[in-house]
Amino acid sequence: MSNSTEPIQGSPPSEDTPFEVPPGDAPAKAALDKPVLFVSLSIVILLMLTAVVFPTGFSEFTTSVLNGLVANFGWAFVLTATGFVVFALFLAFSKYGRIPLGQDGEKPEHSRASWIAMMFSAGMGIGLMFYGVTEPISHYLAPPVEGIEPGSSEAARQAMNYTLFHWAIHPWAIYAVVGLALAYSAFRKGRGAGFSGAFTALFRGRPAPKALRAIDVFAIFATLFGSATSLGLGVLQINGGLSKVFGVGTSLSLQITLIAILTVCFVLSAVSGVSRGIKWLSNGNMILALALLFFLFVVGPTVFILELIPASAGNYLIGLPQMSSRTGAFGGHEWLAAWTIFYWAWWVSWTPFVGSFLAKISRGRTIREFVVGVVAVPSVISVMWFGVWGGSALNLQDNGVDIAAATAESQESAMFALLAQYPLASVTSILVVILVAVFFISGADASSIVLGSLSSFGAAVPRKWLTILWGALTGGVAAVLLSVGSLEALQTLTIIAAAPFLLVMIGLCVALMMDLSKDPIITGARRTGSRTARKAAPTRG
Repeated sequence: MSNSTEPIQGSPPSEDTPFEVPPGDAPAKAALDKPVLFVSLSIVILLMLTAVVFPTGFSEFTTSVLNGLVANFGWAFVLTATGFVVFALFLAFSKYGRIPLGQDGEKPEHSRASWIAMMFSAGMGIGLMFYGVTEPISHYLAPPVEGIEPGSSEAARQAMNYTLFHWAIHPWAIYAVVGLALAYSAFRKGRGAGFSGAFTALFRGRPAPKALRAIDVFAIFATLFGSATSLGLGVLQINGGLSKVFGVGTSLSLQITLIAILTVCFVLSAVSGVSRGIKWLSNGNMILALALLFFLFVVGPTVFILELIPASAGNYLIGLPQMSSRTGAFGGHEWLAAWTIFYWAWWVSWTPFVGSFLAKISRGRTIREFVVGVVAVPSVISVMWFGVWGGSALNLQDNGVDIAAATAESQESAMFALLAQYPLASVTSILVVILVAVFFISGADASSIVLGSLSSFGAAVPRKWLTILWGALTGGVAAVLLSVGSLEALQTLTIIAAAPFLLVMIGLCVALMMDLSKDPIITGARRTGSRTARKAAPTRG
């Protein structure tokens, strides 16, 4: 049995020996990390006021900062993203893979099916809906590799290669690294779920200095703006669907109304608790998404999809080393900046939220099960998702239906333009609207809980009013920036704020390895191995 103990959830990390809490006991009220909370709120409010008062200058400044970041440090995103994939796989399939994310013998809280559904909805549900048609078509007509004729069979192959590259193994490995470090620190070492607690090993067992709580501020900042951006994308797609089905048109007032409705929904879900809120939403949405996927598979080009999925998966795996190491050294820097580097920065910006949430729902699982579940299962679903949606779009485009024109006119309407070519278009379009709404609610209520946790010393159950505050602020940020026309600037700002997390994630990897090397399971194996070696060693005579 491990001799580590757990601190009282919601209390500040102890300077000495952590308090021990009987399994299953919960605190009456989580403590507030007031410096982290107030600094985070001040930064967010200041940025929002700046965006409202100086919308043009705000957009221009953030865009110039992003351009400089991509031009000078794009290579860092490429190398570190691939490094995280290697690191995650190493941990899963080495001796460290059998270490549990909890105390020895502890059972997982959620079933495997619910666990997969929750992490998939939180990770990229809205993104799959938004880019399911848009990205394959974009690469098909503007190939990412020079010398390939647009609209050719080779262009289709490369379109699927790079779409899967951006949505399969790499993003989930990035999430897994952060989630694993946080889960091990919180549930195996008993340090709480805050980001700064995972760095304790770097300070020779002492709690991280108070200065490192700035990491929690960055985590809150990135999580809030990432969720607000997701809300903006979701609202645009819902508005596009309502326009296609009911002809209501697009307007700022309707979009803000939708933001208000969704905000109320995900706040109510968040305060209901993970088990009753996020779990049921995630399970239901996964069923709806798979039903829609199966419908399109049946009414769409079924044979073409069946041929495309295995071919795309194989081509993706074969081309993965080359795509993973591609930089702008030999040209194509603009394309990389617009797609791969943007995506890697985007996924990194979501790691505070998704990593914290993955850690929260994964207690009791082993490192091997965690990495395989977080990386492999969603990657397989992504292959299927883009195989069906992207394959249907490519097939229609190749047969004279101009899906690309609809995509160029309005990215959020691309999926509805595709569904319009098949039976029951109105029904399936409404289903897409529902899916986008519930995907966002299930993700946003998770982010509200994580934000509350990060501002409460990593409390497992933050105060309800704090969860409501962060949820309302997420909706407010999306509404403000949408009203001043700065949704794109919001996306840019999210990436800028998340850039320091490349260094934070590297630090997490180092701290995690230091912790794992001293885990009782590993040191026990080493001691056994050493005694065996000594017995087998020849004596000198």
